[in-house]
Amino acid sequence: MFSVGEYVACGNKGVCKIDQITTLDISGVDKNEKYYILKPVYSAASTVYVPVALADESIRSILTTDEAKAFVKSIPGIECLDIPNEKMVEAEYKGCVRSNDMKKMVSLVKTIYERRKKRIEAGRKETAVDAKYYRIASDFLFGELAISLDVPKNEVEDIITKSGWDKK
Repeated sequence: MFSVGEYVACGNKGVCKIDQITTLDISGVDKNEKYYILKPVYSAASTVYVPVALADESIRSILTTDEAKAFVKSIPGIECLDIPNEKMVEAEYKGCVRSNDMKKMVSLVKTIYERRKKRIEAGRKETAVDAKYYRIASDFLFGELAISLDVPKNEVEDIITKSGWDKK
Protein backbone atom coordinates (compact mmCIF):
# COMPACT_ATOMS: atom_id res chain seq x y z
CA MET A 1 0.00 0.00 0.00
CA PHE A 2 1.19 3.49 -0.80
CA SER A 3 1.14 6.46 1.58
CA VAL A 4 -0.12 10.02 1.35
CA GLY A 5 2.68 12.26 0.09
CA GLU A 6 4.45 9.45 -1.77
CA TYR A 7 5.43 9.84 -5.42
CA VAL A 8 4.24 7.13 -7.79
CA ALA A 9 4.35 6.48 -11.53
CA CYS A 10 0.84 6.24 -12.91
CA GLY A 11 0.47 4.87 -16.43
CA ASN A 12 0.49 7.62 -19.03
CA LYS A 13 -0.11 10.30 -16.36
CA GLY A 14 3.55 10.20 -15.34
CA VAL A 15 4.72 11.03 -11.84
CA CYS A 16 1.95 11.75 -9.37
CA LYS A 17 1.89 12.56 -5.69
CA ILE A 18 -0.62 10.75 -3.53
CA ASP A 19 -2.83 13.49 -2.17
CA GLN A 20 -5.38 11.37 -0.28
CA ILE A 21 -6.53 7.83 0.36
CA THR A 22 -10.28 7.97 0.83
CA THR A 23 -13.69 6.78 -0.27
CA LEU A 24 -15.57 8.79 -2.88
CA ASP A 25 -18.99 10.32 -2.45
CA ILE A 26 -19.97 10.11 -6.11
CA SER A 27 -23.14 8.48 -7.44
CA GLY A 28 -22.50 5.11 -9.05
CA VAL A 29 -19.31 4.52 -7.04
CA ASP A 30 -19.10 2.00 -4.20
CA LYS A 31 -19.07 4.17 -1.06
CA ASN A 32 -16.94 1.56 0.77
CA GLU A 33 -14.16 1.29 -1.81
CA LYS A 34 -11.00 3.27 -1.07
CA TYR A 35 -9.27 5.31 -3.74
CA TYR A 36 -5.88 6.89 -4.16
CA ILE A 37 -6.37 10.52 -5.14
CA LEU A 38 -3.33 11.40 -7.23
CA LYS A 39 -2.08 14.81 -8.36
CA PRO A 40 0.14 14.63 -11.46
CA VAL A 41 3.33 16.57 -10.69
CA TYR A 42 3.67 18.10 -14.15
CA SER A 43 -0.02 18.67 -14.81
CA ALA A 44 -1.27 20.48 -11.72
CA ALA A 45 -4.81 20.94 -13.01
CA SER A 46 -5.41 17.17 -13.22
CA THR A 47 -6.57 14.68 -10.63
CA VAL A 48 -6.40 10.90 -11.01
CA TYR A 49 -8.58 8.46 -9.05
CA VAL A 50 -7.26 4.90 -8.68
CA PRO A 51 -9.09 2.23 -6.69
CA VAL A 52 -6.74 0.88 -4.00
CA ALA A 53 -7.79 -2.65 -4.98
CA LEU A 54 -6.55 -2.10 -8.57
CA ALA A 55 -3.47 -0.02 -7.78
CA ASP A 56 -0.99 -2.83 -8.59
CA GLU A 57 -2.21 -2.73 -12.19
CA SER A 58 -1.77 0.99 -12.78
CA ILE A 59 0.65 2.58 -10.33
CA ARG A 60 4.10 1.75 -9.01
CA SER A 61 6.69 3.34 -6.76
CA ILE A 62 9.11 5.61 -8.57
CA LEU A 63 12.79 4.81 -8.65
CA THR A 64 14.86 5.66 -5.60
CA THR A 65 17.82 7.99 -6.11
CA ASP A 66 20.27 5.08 -6.22
CA GLU A 67 18.03 3.12 -8.60
CA ALA A 68 17.71 6.19 -10.84
CA LYS A 69 21.49 6.67 -10.97
CA ALA A 70 21.99 2.98 -11.85
CA PHE A 71 19.19 3.20 -14.41
CA VAL A 72 20.79 6.19 -16.16
CA LYS A 73 24.05 4.21 -16.39
CA SER A 74 22.15 1.29 -17.94
CA ILE A 75 20.49 3.39 -20.65
CA PRO A 76 23.19 2.88 -23.31
CA GLY A 77 22.55 -0.88 -23.13
CA ILE A 78 18.80 -0.62 -23.64
CA GLU A 79 17.91 -1.57 -27.19
CA CYS A 80 15.54 0.13 -29.61
CA LEU A 81 12.18 -1.52 -30.25
CA ASP A 82 12.06 -4.17 -32.95
CA ILE A 83 9.00 -3.22 -34.99
CA PRO A 84 8.79 -5.59 -37.95
CA ASN A 85 5.95 -3.83 -39.72
CA GLU A 86 5.31 -0.10 -40.20
CA LYS A 87 1.60 -0.72 -39.62
CA MET A 88 2.42 -1.90 -36.09
CA VAL A 89 4.27 1.27 -35.04
CA GLU A 90 1.48 2.98 -33.12
CA ALA A 91 0.34 -0.24 -31.43
CA GLU A 92 3.92 -0.89 -30.24
CA TYR A 93 4.24 2.68 -29.02
CA LYS A 94 0.94 2.47 -27.11
CA GLY A 95 2.05 -0.79 -25.50
CA CYS A 96 5.22 0.83 -24.22
CA VAL A 97 3.35 3.80 -22.77
CA ARG A 98 0.73 1.61 -21.11
CA SER A 99 3.38 -0.66 -19.61
CA ASN A 100 4.47 1.96 -17.05
CA ASP A 101 7.99 0.52 -17.52
CA MET A 102 11.03 2.81 -17.62
CA LYS A 103 13.09 0.48 -19.85
CA LYS A 104 10.30 0.36 -22.40
CA MET A 105 10.08 4.16 -22.31
CA VAL A 106 13.80 4.38 -23.05
CA SER A 107 13.42 1.87 -25.91
CA LEU A 108 10.57 3.97 -27.27
CA VAL A 109 12.52 7.25 -27.03
CA LYS A 110 15.58 5.67 -28.67
CA THR A 111 13.49 4.13 -31.44
CA ILE A 112 11.77 7.41 -32.28
CA TYR A 113 15.08 9.29 -32.10
CA GLU A 114 16.59 6.89 -34.66
CA ARG A 115 13.51 6.98 -36.90
CA ARG A 116 13.51 10.79 -36.79
CA LYS A 117 17.22 10.93 -37.67
CA LYS A 118 16.74 8.60 -40.66
CA ARG A 119 13.73 10.53 -41.95
CA ILE A 120 15.55 13.87 -41.71
CA GLU A 121 18.59 12.41 -43.49
CA ALA A 122 16.22 11.26 -46.25
CA GLY A 123 14.75 14.78 -46.49
CA ARG A 124 11.45 13.85 -44.84
CA LYS A 125 9.70 15.20 -41.78
CA GLU A 126 9.03 13.38 -38.55
CA THR A 127 5.68 11.57 -38.49
CA ALA A 128 2.89 12.91 -36.27
CA VAL A 129 2.73 9.54 -34.46
CA ASP A 130 6.46 9.67 -33.69
CA ALA A 131 6.21 13.26 -32.44
CA LYS A 132 3.24 12.44 -30.20
CA TYR A 133 4.77 9.37 -28.60
CA TYR A 134 8.22 10.93 -28.25
CA ARG A 135 6.64 13.73 -26.22
CA ILE A 136 4.65 11.29 -24.06
CA ALA A 137 7.58 8.93 -23.42
CA SER A 138 10.17 11.63 -22.81
CA ASP A 139 7.82 13.51 -20.45
CA PHE A 140 7.26 10.30 -18.49
CA LEU A 141 10.94 9.34 -18.46
CA PHE A 142 12.33 12.80 -17.68
CA GLY A 143 9.62 13.46 -15.09
CA GLU A 144 10.33 10.36 -13.05
CA LEU A 145 14.10 10.78 -13.24
CA ALA A 146 13.78 14.44 -12.22
CA ILE A 147 11.90 13.52 -9.04
CA SER A 148 14.15 10.52 -8.28
CA LEU A 149 17.38 12.46 -8.86
CA ASP A 150 16.02 15.66 -7.27
CA VAL A 151 16.89 17.81 -10.29
CA PRO A 152 14.77 20.09 -12.48
CA LYS A 153 13.01 18.20 -15.25
CA ASN A 154 14.70 20.31 -17.94
CA GLU A 155 18.13 19.05 -16.79
CA VAL A 156 17.34 15.35 -17.17
CA GLU A 157 17.86 15.23 -20.93
CA ASP A 158 21.44 16.50 -20.45
CA ILE A 159 22.05 13.87 -17.77
CA ILE A 160 20.82 11.13 -20.12
CA THR A 161 22.78 12.51 -23.07
CA LYS A 162 25.98 12.48 -21.00
CA SER A 163 25.37 8.77 -20.30
CA GLY A 164 26.07 8.06 -23.97
CA TRP A 165 22.48 6.85 -24.39
CA ASP A 166 22.54 6.83 -28.20
CA LYS A 167 25.70 4.74 -28.58
CA LYS A 168 23.83 1.47 -29.20
